[in-house]
Amino acid sequence: MIEIYSFSCEKDMAHRTTITLDDESFIFLNNIAGENRSAYINELLKQERINNLKQALLKANLEEAADSEYQEELKEWDTTLSDGPPNDRV
Repeated sequence: MIEIYSFSCEKDMAHRTTITLDDESFIFLNNIAGENRSAYINELLKQERINNLKQALLKANLEEAADSEYQEELKEWDTTLSDGPPNDRV
């Protein structure tokens, strides 16, 4: 099963939230992010979304590769691909 997560919001839309950090994390955030903590946290979240999507795709690919019935079906379709006209260009 493939799970696709879709997030839709307007590009310039911004939301405010309150988070609680321990002292060590807060000091680290201030040191690494400087004046724009929001931009830093947004970038971290974007990267995490990308990592999450990559993991979901990898899981789906592994499940697909392990499905022998599906692999046999693909072989049958691969055979039919070569049946088309030789110059099938538009």
